[in-house]
Amino acid sequence: MHAVDLLAALASGEPVSGARLAESAGLTRAAIWKQIEALRARGLPIESRGSAGYRLPWPVELLDAERIRAAMDRSSSERLGALEVHWELDSTSSELQRRGVAAADLSVVFAETQTAGRGRRGRTWLSPPGLNLYMSCLKRFDGGLAGLSGLSLAVGVIVLRALTAAGVQGAGLKWPNDVLTPQGKLAGILVELSGEYQGPCAAVIGIGLNLRLTDALREQAGQPVADVAGLCGGRPPSRNAMAAALVQALADGLQQFERHGFAAFVDDYATHDLLRGVALSLTGAHGDFLGTGAGVDARGALLVRLADGSTRAVDSADVTVRRA
Repeated sequence: MHAVDLLAALASGEPVSGARLAESAGLTRAAIWKQIEALRARGLPIESRGSAGYRLPWPVELLDAERIRAAMDRSSSERLGALEVHWELDSTSSELQRRGVAAADLSVVFAETQTAGRGRRGRTWLSPPGLNLYMSCLKRFDGGLAGLSGLSLAVGVIVLRALTAAGVQGAGLKWPNDVLTPQGKLAGILVELSGEYQGPCAAVIGIGLNLRLTDALREQAGQPVADVAGLCGGRPPSRNAMAAALVQALADGLQQFERHGFAAFVDDYATHDLLRGVALSLTGAHGDFLGTGAGVDARGALLVRLADGSTRAVDSADVTVRRA
């Protein structure tokens, strides 16, 4: 029995005996126990219920590419270069990058779990199977890297559009690319660019969205984190429905960005900007300074109002931003 099959057997949230799992898999109960322990080590909160067997504290819906496509608008679905669901990858972004020129425009890859999920500044993105969403999208552009200023901010707006479409409220944007709630980080975005400055180029857009977090995962995160379940009274949208909303929003939003750039997202970003009017402490290669968030400019740079009344534009590569 593979890990994905074991998770599928437990997906209902009802107890399943070790004997039944062993019989259906043609394995010993000891072998099933070892696989249960392996899934627990990956972050799945599988409970032991004595003679009743094993259960998850809530039902789990495994991702299904056909169900994701079926929940999208037909025109958007037809624009996708690919839509794949994998059980395990090192990282969805690495998978698309390995394909290089063979990957079609608007190719989308999901993984149930990642062994080396990446966040900003080389951080690891925790990726337990079956709980959250881990995906990457490849978008090709003809206008060159020079025209992609503000793309990561636009993707933040796109993620909020997807959440809204799925009926999820209560999140905002922290420059340059974090999706936050008052409880902590809800989603992370990592945009990796390649190609020519004024010619063909590509962006691999990685998104990790927390749907359900256990107490253990919250402790491992090393920072305040939030999940969609918490915003929805414990009843988040189904994983396939949320995945479809993300892919739909990406297909539409990236087409909008391709045509109009970040200018098409400035107003929406301002609506959800969590740093506007907030006292900030900034740390970068050119020293530390204080200021007040004053929105973003047309390129997506953070505007910071200094004590003398002047305004400084800050690029994401230069600084770390914290609330003062």
